[in-house]
Amino acid sequence: MANLEKGSKKLLSAWAFYDWANSVYSLVIASAVFPIFYNALFTKENPYINVFGHHFKNSALISFVTAAAFLCVAFFSPLLSGIADYMGNKKIFMRSFNYIGALSCIGLYFFDLNNILLGLMFYFFGLIGFWGSLVFYNSYLPDIAFPEQQDKISAKGYSLGYIGSVLLLIINLAMIMKPEIFNISGTADEASMKAMRYSFVMVGIWWIVFSQYTYYFLPKGNSNTEKLNFSVIFNGFRELKKVWKLLQSEIPLKRYLLSFFVFSMGVQTVMLIATYFGAQEILWKDKAESQIGLITCILLIQLIAILGAILTSKASEKFGNIKVLIFLNAIWVVLCGFAYFITTPKEFYIMATLVGLVMGGIQALGRSTYSKFLPETKDTASFFSFYDVSEKVGIVIGMCVYGIIDQITGSPRFAIVFLGIFFIVGLLLLTRVPKKALE
Repeated sequence: MANLEKGSKKLLSAWAFYDWANSVYSLVIASAVFPIFYNALFTKENPYINVFGHHFKNSALISFVTAAAFLCVAFFSPLLSGIADYMGNKKIFMRSFNYIGALSCIGLYFFDLNNILLGLMFYFFGLIGFWGSLVFYNSYLPDIAFPEQQDKISAKGYSLGYIGSVLLLIINLAMIMKPEIFNISGTADEASMKAMRYSFVMVGIWWIVFSQYTYYFLPKGNSNTEKLNFSVIFNGFRELKKVWKLLQSEIPLKRYLLSFFVFSMGVQTVMLIATYFGAQEILWKDKAESQIGLITCILLIQLIAILGAILTSKASEKFGNIKVLIFLNAIWVVLCGFAYFITTPKEFYIMATLVGLVMGGIQALGRSTYSKFLPETKDTASFFSFYDVSEKVGIVIGMCVYGIIDQITGSPRFAIVFLGIFFIVGLLLLTRVPKKALE
């Protein structure tokens, strides 16, 4: 282990490189390949399975498992934050969650309908491992970087994560499209399914191998003389409670956070279920076109989201954050309505393009607007912890709503339309936010 001084370029680069290591999970597992693989396990005529004595639709089942995982993350994040603040060796916690997540990704290789509970367990702990490691990863930033360095190195991490995840996804796409080049045998369908299983293994190995560079240079963490006890562990919850009390007197921030909580439910849920929707509801010519088309759409969304964030940033400078957010929510309402009617791949590509534009914009502007509302004299770390927990609780609600409607109606189309209500309510709540507060 190297012993580098705070602010050193090598230390900062090592920290940012963890984004290169772990972002392959969020793109390959959460967004692209796994949803396609999971849907391919079921026939279009019978997308149902019995689990825990209940008859679940496949997309509803994965929605409920995702919601359960995010509920755990929302609950444990404050606990982990408290430990991260006071333990002298936060690196061991970060590494533990990393390995839990990475090994769970490798375990997805064995995911099939005959071992559905085992497969869902690997999916569940993959998500827990990813988000759990991020708690400690993010908590390192003030330890290794000075305030004037933090924005730049955080942006560098994001860029590395984007490049690394897209690179692996392109390799995985090549494996799925041309399995014979990679010596993957079997019929066309069998070979593509094998390629997807190998993709899960590659994600786990990539995550573990590339994270070693980060661990070699990261310090153990700042030691604290305070003894670790229940009071220390629950410090994260006390910080959330403190922020909640402060919100009562910060009316503009309180109103904005409520609107963010509502429209974020819609945004995050759409991100998580987009591939499942495309796999089930679009009339692809065959399975091969479906797999390639869906992964291409995910890449399209990723690329256009960058343009969307840039355009939204320019628009907010001219018209103001709240007005632009209201406009973006209005577009989301239209897109949710449009989604009910789309059936062809061409329509889905158009939808992916539009979603990418507004997704990148609303995510970037949503977070920056929140930061502008924060009181100058308050602890911003606590406020952002509250923000993160709110976002995760919103995901739990959004995924549960989507899953329940999908389960009852048997069609995600109705669920997507219902998500439009979140954006309508979010839009209305944004109109109550005092615009002068940002001036």
